[in-house]
Amino acid sequence: MKRKACVIGAGPNGVAAAIVLAQAGLQVDVMEAEPTPGGAARTMELTLPGYLHDFGSAVHPLGKGSPFFSSLPLRDYGLEWIHSPAPLAHPLDDGTAVMLERDLSDTEASLGVDGNAWRKLMQSFVERWSELAPDVLRPVRSFPEHPGLMARFGMSAVLSAKTIARRFRSERTRVLFAGLAAHSFLSLDEPLSAAAGMLMAVLAHAVGWPIPRGGSQSITDALCRYLAIFGSKVTTSWRVESLSALPGYDLILCDVTPRQLLKIAGKRLSDHYKHRLQTYRYGPGVFKVDYALHAPIPWRASDCSRAATLHLGGSFDEIAASEQAVRDGRLAVRPFVLLAQPSLFDPSRAPQGKHTAWAYCHVPNGSNTDMLSKLEDQIERFAPGFRDCVVARRVFSPVDLERMDANLVGGDIGGGVMDIRQFLFRPTWRHYATSAKDIYICSSSTPPGGGVHGMCGYHAAKTALSRLKPSYAVAKVSA
Repeated sequence: MKRKACVIGAGPNGVAAAIVLAQAGLQVDVMEAEPTPGGAARTMELTLPGYLHDFGSAVHPLGKGSPFFSSLPLRDYGLEWIHSPAPLAHPLDDGTAVMLERDLSDTEASLGVDGNAWRKLMQSFVERWSELAPDVLRPVRSFPEHPGLMARFGMSAVLSAKTIARRFRSERTRVLFAGLAAHSFLSLDEPLSAAAGMLMAVLAHAVGWPIPRGGSQSITDALCRYLAIFGSKVTTSWRVESLSALPGYDLILCDVTPRQLLKIAGKRLSDHYKHRLQTYRYGPGVFKVDYALHAPIPWRASDCSRAATLHLGGSFDEIAASEQAVRDGRLAVRPFVLLAQPSLFDPSRAPQGKHTAWAYCHVPNGSNTDMLSKLEDQIERFAPGFRDCVVARRVFSPVDLERMDANLVGGDIGGGVMDIRQFLFRPTWRHYATSAKDIYICSSSTPPGGGVHGMCGYHAAKTALSRLKPSYAVAKVSA
C-alpha cells in the first residue's frame, strides 16, 4: 500500500510540499481552513463586484525566480506572467522618479554617476541567477553548490542597507536601495537588512517583477491543478484543530507558523521543542488598503505608469526613520508605503476603463491604529488628486489580516522576524523537522522565509522524504 501524507494548509508552500510528496509516490491529502486555497496568494472581490484584488502579495519576483516553480509546467496549468515595462518606480519630491529597469544596462545608464557601482554590485549575481537561486533559497547551514558565488553574495547581504548605500554618490540611488531593503522589515542600519535589497534588485534584472494574469490566485490554482494529476486534491473549509484527529498518516507537513503548530500538535511535541517555538519572534505587521479606482493613479512623474510596483518615501533618511520606528514598536510619522497597480498591465482585474491598486505600510505587530490618512497622504504627495480617483476602498488592519489568514500573526506577512538569529535558526535549529519524527513544518517560518516561491515546502518535503525511507528521496531541483 502507498504511504500516506497529509499537508495542513494550502498556501504556496503547502501545495509545493504536497507536489513533492506526490511526485515521490505518496498518497497526499491537503486540508485548508479557508474556503479558497492560497493563503496570502488569493485573489478576491474585496471592494466592489468585478474588481479583483490580491489579498496578499501581488507582484512575484520570487515566484518567477523560484527553482521549484520553474521546474513545473505551470504555464500548461493556467499560469501566465505579465511584465510591466519597468519592475519598480520610486517617485521623488522633485516630480521625477528613479527607476529600477529590467535590463541591468538600462539601470546603469539611468543611475548616472552610480551606474558603474550598481553594475559591479549586481552583475555576477544577475548573470548567474540560475546557479545562485538554489543556494540562496535554502537553509544557510546547507553547504552551497556554488560556494564562491554564494560567499560573494553573502558578503554584501550580511551588511546593513546603510553600509551598502554608502557606496553610492547620489541620493537617488541611495533611496532606490533603501526602498528595496525595506522589504526586510529590519531597520536599515541592522545587519542583514541589505539582503532583501540585494535579492530584490538581482531578481528585477534576472527574471523581472511580474504579476500573474488574473491575480495571485492564478499561481495557487496552477499548483493545485498540477497536484491533481497525481490524484491528490485540496479540501477547503477544513480547519484542523488537533493532529490527533488525523490518524493513519506516515507524514504530516504543516504550512503553519510556530503559534499554530503549538496549538494543533502540542501534545505530540517535546517540552524542549515547544519552549523553542514559544520563544519564536514575529515581526512587524502591515496596514493594507485595497482600492477600486475610476481612473489610473495620477502620478506627477509619468514614469510611474511604467511600473506595477512603487515605493513611496522621499529620501533614504525618511525611509530609514520609518523602518526604525516600526522596528522599535512605534508608528512612523511618515510611513514608507509600498503600492501595486496591476490593472494598468492586466485589464482582467477591473471593469473596462476602471482600475485596482493596493498599498500597505509597516506597523508594529498587532497594531490597531488607523493609518489610512497617513498612508494616503504619502500617495497624494506623489500623485495629487489620488483620493478623487477612489470609488471604494477596503482597509485591513493587522488583526483583520490575521482573521483572514491565521499565518499572518499580528499582520506579519513574513512568517517571523528575519534578523541574524532567526535567519540561521528558523524556527529552530531543526528547521523543518520537529521533535516528532512524523511531523514537519513547511511555512515561511522556515528557510528561506517569506515570499511566494514554494521553497519552504519543497525543502520540508525533501527532508521528510529522506527520513521516511531512502527510496522515497526525490531528485533535487537545480533549475
